[in-house]
Amino acid sequence: MTWLEWTLGFVLVSLYIMCLFTVCSITFQKGRTVLGIVGIFFPWLWLLGAFLPAKKGSRYELNQQIAAQGQVVQFSR
Repeated sequence: MTWLEWTLGFVLVSLYIMCLFTVCSITFQKGRTVLGIVGIFFPWLWLLGAFLPAKKGSRYELNQQIAAQGQVVQFSR
């Protein structure tokens, strides 16, 4: 293998690991479990799961509601 192939391989593996810790975690937090699991083999599904709206009762939706309530309390003082 040439240095260019090693460099390209390193960049692609680094990108995959970065997506694993960021986009994949957002997908799971939004309640999109199937997209998160299948996304291990097809990473573009992680992006789809991250852009779709959160399911009712998911961790992501609850965190958004708590943050919105905090802003209401802060601005109503």
